[in-house]
Amino acid sequence: MTRHIALLRAVNVGGTGKLPMEELRAICAEIGFEDVKTYIASGNVVFSSPLDQEAVKHKLEARLTAYAGKPQAVLVRSGAEMAQVLADNPFPEAAPNRVVAIFLDGPPPVDTIEAATHRKDEEIALGKREIYVHYGEGMGQSKLKIPAAGKGTARNINTIAKLVEMARL
Repeated sequence: MTRHIALLRAVNVGGTGKLPMEELRAICAEIGFEDVKTYIASGNVVFSSPLDQEAVKHKLEARLTAYAGKPQAVLVRSGAEMAQVLADNPFPEAAPNRVVAIFLDGPPPVDTIEAATHRKDEEIALGKREIYVHYGEGMGQSKLKIPAAGKGTARNINTIAKLVEMARL
């Protein structure tokens, strides 16, 4: 059994993309995932499954699409991979709530940094299947656009650390 962490794209507390975490836990249990736990109402779920990452992704996306009536994107990492994302943070001295990892299904394009627009004081670094961004003045002030991030989903370092901790249990 592998501990997996699934990150749902475009899940909000209210409005478009609303998915109560109780429903997400029930959906995961219904499709055979075990020891299911969610973290904050933004589509973070930790569970165990004998399935590989790709099978987990497809199974969860299919069930969420049926639930929502429209395609739902999910990015999946093992607990060990998420721990490595945390360890690889290229901005360890920055406030963890001002650093995000944008999770992607594959490696970021080599021109990701050069293609970014409206950059002010933000710092960008590439990971294996992530784009790290340090928002110096905070995300709320930023106008940064990263085209490669369009199909990804971001989590700040505090959230990543909590998910790593949950995956160890």
